[in-house]
Amino acid sequence: MRVTDTGGAGTAPGNAPSPSPAQPLSPSDWDWSAWSTMRLGQVEQALQQWVCADSPAGLGEAMRYAVLDGGKRLRPLLVLAAAESAGHAVGTAALRAACAVELIHAYSLVHDDLPCMDNDVLRRGKPTVHVRFGEAQALLAGDALQALAFELMLPADDSVAPELAFQLCRHLALAAGGQGMAGGQAIDLASVGRCLTQSELEHMHRLKTGALLQNSVLMGALCGRVPEAARDHLARYGSLLGLAFQVVDDVLDVVADTQTLGKTAGKDADNDKPNFVSLMGLAQAQAYAQSLITDARVALDASGLPQVHALHALAVLVEGRTH
Repeated sequence: MRVTDTGGAGTAPGNAPSPSPAQPLSPSDWDWSAWSTMRLGQVEQALQQWVCADSPAGLGEAMRYAVLDGGKRLRPLLVLAAAESAGHAVGTAALRAACAVELIHAYSLVHDDLPCMDNDVLRRGKPTVHVRFGEAQALLAGDALQALAFELMLPADDSVAPELAFQLCRHLALAAGGQGMAGGQAIDLASVGRCLTQSELEHMHRLKTGALLQNSVLMGALCGRVPEAARDHLARYGSLLGLAFQVVDDVLDVVADTQTLGKTAGKDADNDKPNFVSLMGLAQAQAYAQSLITDARVALDASGLPQVHALHALAVLVEGRTH
């Protein structure tokens, strides 16, 4: 979904006025279509505003190409859904955190697609960044997007309280670093041609994919002042959801085609990478994904939070996604 840029391509994110956060729908009025349309529009407007085109030598163009006009925006939606789960209005901090996790996700895709990693030429239905702009520019675009993610959570004004900004930055750094996404990618590259046990495979994907998804939920919970006891249940929800996302991804790599996925299908088999389908078989992997989603929704109900409609809907979306 594309929303017109209202902030100007050259406005620095630390000083730019934030797009106005929309209020959550009341439980009696809640429906997925209205909620997702509202929140996706909010995220797209903010990304259009904050991912500027004015970085030198075409870098800004490459950054915007990597982020805009594509993607499910699952991670920012998880941030915003968790932020409203305790019944509070979604504020500027949550919107900045939502965009920050999407920038980290986008940078990781740019780098994962490079020839030295997965060497892919298609992402979100269009040429990958290194195909479009060259390898060096893609590397720099990923670096810049990672830095911008932290800049968003540290604005020059007082729109994000310092203590909250510290917590958000720490969560994002842990999710993206050596004990998170980057560490999982390292295990993935080292596992080519190997037969991993289920425990080893789950550990890899809890880092590579799950850490950012889980921390998206936890960052939203911090922004929404969710009580600590309830945050523990949201942490379990996020962990299970992250693993389910990867199991479904492995299934889709086998059963879907390239056009549907928007990326090259069958890459795991072609590159001799271990995955849940090769480990369990297709039917058992599908059943495992369903059981993980069920357990995630049980954890969500156990939180006792009053406004978890969107988090439930996002779990269903992960289970039923086709790309």
